Order: sequence, then structure tokens, then C-alpha cells
Amino acid sequence: MNGNEALQEQPSQMMVMKPMLLFLVPLLFSNVMQSAGQLVGMVIIGRWLGVESVAAISAFFPLFFLLISFVIGIGSGSSILIGQAFGAKNEEKLKAIVGTTLTFTFILGVMLAILGGIFTYEVLRIIGTPDNIIQVSAHYARILFWSLPVLFLYSVYTTFMRGTGDSKTPFYFLVVSTVLNIAFMPVFVFGWIGFPKTGVYGAAYSSVVSTVVAFIAMVVYLRKTKHPLQFDSSIASKLKINKELLKLLLKLGIPSSISMILLSISEIAVISFVNRYGSDATAAYGVVNQVASYVQMPAISLSIAVSIFAAQSIGANQMGRLKLVIRSGLLLNYLLGGIIIILIYLFSRPILSLFLTNGETVDIAHSLLVITLWSYVIMGHSAILNATMRASGTVLWPTILSILPIWLVEVPLAYYLSLYTSLEIRGIWIGYPAAFIVTLALQYAYYRLSWKNKQIIRLID
Repeated sequence: MNGNEALQEQPSQMMVMKPMLLFLVPLLFSNVMQSAGQLVGMVIIGRWLGVESVAAISAFFPLFFLLISFVIGIGSGSSILIGQAFGAKNEEKLKAIVGTTLTFTFILGVMLAILGGIFTYEVLRIIGTPDNIIQVSAHYARILFWSLPVLFLYSVYTTFMRGTGDSKTPFYFLVVSTVLNIAFMPVFVFGWIGFPKTGVYGAAYSSVVSTVVAFIAMVVYLRKTKHPLQFDSSIASKLKINKELLKLLLKLGIPSSISMILLSISEIAVISFVNRYGSDATAAYGVVNQVASYVQMPAISLSIAVSIFAAQSIGANQMGRLKLVIRSGLLLNYLLGGIIIILIYLFSRPILSLFLTNGETVDIAHSLLVITLWSYVIMGHSAILNATMRASGTVLWPTILSILPIWLVEVPLAYYLSLYTSLEIRGIWIGYPAAFIVTLALQYAYYRLSWKNKQIIRLID
């Protein structure tokens, strides 16, 4: 490349990088705020109610994630369709996608709320949840399951707005939801200002109430500001299932849902390995996952941003811009992810001590963080490649190549190292970086050798 070419390319790169950063910052802060509510809950429960209460919350999470995985995949698929429709400036198609997705996810939320409420205890028993926490964990889970219909509507509506490039409005209402959650939590947990004292269940009740209030406030705000996605007659008239759109939505969403379901089942398998070491180990597992969620934020946020900007580029037939979107996403992944990982390594013990008061449990959690933390930038790289291919409608092979390392590397390695070597519980966490490295190798090979040679076409006419 000569000097003139470099000078011509740099402005184009910046023209893509700037709107991506403007989109990414509210999205990243949205993830921070979302985790902040969970963090405050863990701190309150861990420091005032004890390790067993933390373990009870941690034990049910893989089951909860399993049940919501399908709708997360559907929401992800709808964001691709909305991104392409928005890029093509097809408003009629965009609202039809919104109507079909809202109808389908609400029905799904009702079904999963019923199933989750009925079978929670039995599944927790199957995965070996310790006897001293299973009753509390099951009760906590049921409270959250009954909120799924509203939670799903709120979740997919924020996905719609991000698909059009609006990451600010979802952020504003996530702030509302998080502030309400933090404010209500001690009220419900400790029984302040006349409310009944509900202990560990107060964290679930505060989550439900804050989500419902934030969703209602968001719908009202969209109407008042005449937002393009306000819930008006033009969207209400589309509240039905368009078979062709649903077919396309499922084609895009089901592979992602299956991937998340198998991921959550693998987490259930992993926590069954962890549970063998007692409730202290289960609590350490929950706290490590909480800290790791902050490390994953840049990767998750960037994969969403890349998927949406890539879909809009494809919808507008701007393939040159698509290449710059990918390059920007990868650069930001290593920059932002690397900074966060270094900071957490430096301050890991004080951070863990916010959640845990038991020194032995802190030691367990610290050793697990040291093993796995660095590898999340590797995960981010493969997530961005996956998001790019999915934005074009290529979902099957990227999904398969995400699933295989989990079940052929992570789970078997975690099982073998924890059961048959002196590593014990630390062996479980070695499976994570091993799986991330294999995933990136497979995704990159498919991206370079197959996807880049395909003709990319729009899914929305």
C-alpha cells in the first residue's frame, strides 16, 4: 500500500469507527448498568445474608439462562432483519418484523414461565444442587420465571431500537431499571419502610418490579417523543405472526438459540462438577461468573455493534464499509478488553472481597480468575467474526463451530482435570480458555476459507 492509498483509507476507517463508538458507549454502559444491579445484589446477599444465599442464587442461574436462551436467539435474529430493513429504508417491513417478533416472544414467555415454575426444583435436584440451598434456590428462580413475559417484551424492544442504531434510549431506561432495582433491593431484603422482610428473595422481587416499571415507562416515553418505534396503531396492526417473516426469523434465531441452549446445558454440567466441592465452591463459581461478566462486556457489546452495523451495511449494499466495520470491531475488542482484564488482575482480591467474606472462598475464586480471565479477548475475537457472518444470514456453520469446542473441549476437559488430576476445581476453569482458543481457530478458518468467498445478499427485499 502506498502513502496516497493509506491517506485515502484512514478517513474511511474513522468514518466507520466514530459512529460505532457513539453506538458502543451507551451499549457498553448498558451492560455495565445491568451487571451493576446484579453486583449490588450479590454484595448485599453475600455480606449480609452469607455464602449459602450467594450459592442459592448462583445455583439456579444456568437453568434460568437455559429457559431464556431461545428468546435471546430470536431477538438476535430480529436485530439482523431490522438492521437490514433499516439500512434499506424499508419502514413497512421493519414494523412487520417488530409485530411478528413481539407476538411470538410474548407467547414464548408465557409458556416458559409456566414450565419454569413447574419444573425448577426437579431440574435443580438433577444437577446436584446442594441440599442446604436447593429450596431457597428453587423459590428464588420461580419468582423470576413468572416475570418472563414482560422481561421478554422489554428485552426485544430494546433490541429493535439498537437494530436501528439507537443505543441511547435503551441505555436511559436500563439506568431507570437499575436505579429502581438497587433502591428496592434493601427495602425488600430487609423489610424497610413497612414492607415485609423477604431476605434473599428480595433480590428477585426488586428485579421483577424494576423491570416492569422500566418497560411501562419506556413505552410511554416512546409515544411522547414520537420515536420511530413507538407502540402506535401502525405497530399494533402488525401484532400477528407473519409466516414468512417468522420462518426467516427462526432460520436466523434458532441456530443462535440452540447454541445458547447447549451453552447453558454445558454450564449446568460445569456447575454439577463444581457442586461436588460444596456450597463454598458454588459461591466462588457465582462470583467468578459475576466478575467475568464485566470482562465479557466489551466483547458482547462489540459483537452486537458489529452485527448491527454489518447488517445495515449489507442492507444498503455498502460492502466496502462492511470490511471497515469488521476491522474496527477487532481493534476495539483487544484495546478495551485488554484494559479491563489488566485492571481486574491488579485488583482481583479487593473486588472478590466485595462479594465474599470467607477467606477460603475468596482464595478459590481468585485462583479461578487467574486461570481464565486473559482468554476473554480470544472469545471476543471469535464473537466478532461470528456476528459478522450472522449479519449476512450465515448462521448454521458459525453456530456449529461455536458449539463443538464447548462439548468436545470445555466440558470433557473440565470433567477429566477436576476428577482425575490434582488440579481439582481449578481444572474446571482450564476448560474455558482451551475452548475459546479452539473456537477462534475454527471460526477464523471458516471465515477465511468459506464465508469471504461467498456472495453476500440482502435478506430483506
